[in-house]
Amino acid sequence: MEKPVTIEIIRSARKTLSLEVTREGRVLVRAPYKMSEARIRAFVEEKKEWLGKSVARAEQRRQMKEQTGAVTEEQRRAGMEAARTRIAERAAYYAPILGVTYGRITIRDQKTRWGSCSSKGNLNFTWKLILAPPEVLDYVVVHELCHRLEMNHSDRFWNHVKRVLPDYQERRAWLKKNGWLLDI
Repeated sequence: MEKPVTIEIIRSARKTLSLEVTREGRVLVRAPYKMSEARIRAFVEEKKEWLGKSVARAEQRRQMKEQTGAVTEEQRRAGMEAARTRIAERAAYYAPILGVTYGRITIRDQKTRWGSCSSKGNLNFTWKLILAPPEVLDYVVVHELCHRLEMNHSDRFWNHVKRVLPDYQERRAWLKKNGWLLDI
């Protein structure tokens, strides 16, 4: 890590340590009440490489937002409408292939999820998927539709995804690596 990073320690009645870099670039360590400072420092040191990359990514995101400016309400509405149309088309295409039905599709301005599927079969997606490559949008749609068959992430679930999208792992990897770019 190039510059010193301020680390905020949050103690609670937990048993394990966790390390988080927020979207704003804050570094949080969650630790049990009785854990020593030395053990916490050692944990952070073990995660130094990951921490450096994560802090750099948060800084890059912050700089991009400064350069591009905030999304206007008009742009957000247009993005939501485009996503509503495209996601509905893709869900209608993939549902018969998977042999599933679904309820309502809702497009939201979600910050932490690409999509979700309720136990009633309603599908929720973030509008920001419209900014992703089409194959990545398709992956998220198929992923959520597969929850109509398996409401978990078991091997059976992933086999359903793979049956429809044999290259789903590449699409998923793109989202994990580049999804932060869509966080506008």
